[in-house]
Amino acid sequence: MSRLFRDVDRGVLIPQGSVVCIGAFDGLHLGHQALVRRAVSRARELGLPAVAVTFDPLPREFFARDVAPARLMSTRSRIDALYAQGVDAVLLLRFDARLSGMSPDEFVERVLAEALRAREVWVGPDFRFGRSRAGDLAVLSEIGARFGLDAHSIEPIDAAGSRASSTRIRDALAEGRFDAAADSLGRPYLIEGRVVRGKQLGRTLGYPTANLRLPQGRPALSGIFATRVHGLGATPLASVSSLGTRPPVGGVEPLLETHIFDFDADLYTRRIGIEFVAKLRDELKFDGLPALVAQMDRDAAQAREILSPTHTRRTA
Repeated sequence: MSRLFRDVDRGVLIPQGSVVCIGAFDGLHLGHQALVRRAVSRARELGLPAVAVTFDPLPREFFARDVAPARLMSTRSRIDALYAQGVDAVLLLRFDARLSGMSPDEFVERVLAEALRAREVWVGPDFRFGRSRAGDLAVLSEIGARFGLDAHSIEPIDAAGSRASSTRIRDALAEGRFDAAADSLGRPYLIEGRVVRGKQLGRTLGYPTANLRLPQGRPALSGIFATRVHGLGATPLASVSSLGTRPPVGGVEPLLETHIFDFDADLYTRRIGIEFVAKLRDELKFDGLPALVAQMDRDAAQAREILSPTHTRRTA
């Protein structure tokens, strides 16, 4: 049974010992997956639980609030993805002034040795930790030896000739290169969430939408897209989506609105995933609703064409 822990103030969390992997895991790309799989494999060999340690907010969000990188997935999706990779427990640490101020010695002692009783710790090739990022693999190994834990790092993972990284995925998404993002992710890029009620404006315009609030932080992409909806049947459903602040209707908060073609059902509270296939255009402002509806008609027709089984994607 998967377990979620949110702090280390309650004392020992895994009394029998554990194998730990540590990372931000935003997007859970191929490099993250290799790290988690290594920890899970070692945990099974040693007969111990596998624990993933991750953070919310992400460290880069804490240190650079105004220029933080775009989020690739929500915290809920990140935790679910870690469970799907086989971890037995997730320790979701609140990254705040207290945690960022921990020395490497304190982090190893309090989090890894005392709370998780870690026997092995696995990290990525660029791992840094502790106050002022003073700790690396060598420091982790030195401190860990005092507590009977071994520290290891995996090698970088290549994807389509380049290193798999969250930065590469963000760049690809911002540029509408969804195949390149999928290369690093090992799967199509999706935004997942529970459908929330909107203002019902789309329905009055002939385009009812399923609305998802976006992950915390700035979204990795914006505009109008040809999309597919997962979670409503055996196969994904063709759709057209708007992701942004909706300037035509005076929106402020970013929202993902998806119109599913030839589909009419109440999806409120259903959890779905939106797969991005192709970018159609950026968000625009319109002189009145008739102009908006005319553009929505063109967007829907273009999305249907792109998503049709007979469509042949042109390559550059």
